[in-house]
Amino acid sequence: MDGSAPRALSNSLHAVSAPQSEFIVFAETIEYDTEHALQFIDITDDVRAVIDRSAVVFGQVAIFSAHTTAAVVVNEHEPLLLNDLARMLSRLAPAGDYYEHNDFTIRTVNMNEDECANGHAHCQHLMLGASETLPVHEGELRIGRWQRIFLVELDHARHREVFVQALGAGGR
Repeated sequence: MDGSAPRALSNSLHAVSAPQSEFIVFAETIEYDTEHALQFIDITDDVRAVIDRSAVVFGQVAIFSAHTTAAVVVNEHEPLLLNDLARMLSRLAPAGDYYEHNDFTIRTVNMNEDECANGHAHCQHLMLGASETLPVHEGELRIGRWQRIFLVELDHARHREVFVQALGAGGR
């Protein structure tokens, strides 16, 4: 090493401003009815539609599942890969294992009349997460060529809500 500062291999950044821009915060809740556990629902086009309605030109969009057994992730929409991901989640937290959360003889907290044994879904959720925050650039969702946004059902068929909030400079 010659002691010189490291150099960037390439720099494709460029400054772009939104003329006469205003700060926008726009939010919608999108509802889905899932069909089964480990279902990957591609919600990318729905998120893009929210961005379009928001008029945000430069900023970010947050996609959040308000459920502890349904996750939001970014990955490739390739059917065999989605099968692999579902199988991996099943191996990491199998539905048939013992979970204290499912032992209704000892559990006393956060109980409902229709409580189901879903400890596995909570454990799987811990590995995936509830939200993604992605850039909006020139009014478009900025994701990679193969990337898509998924709502992942980890429990069983249910009604789910995904909160989408776009914020940033706007005024198209």
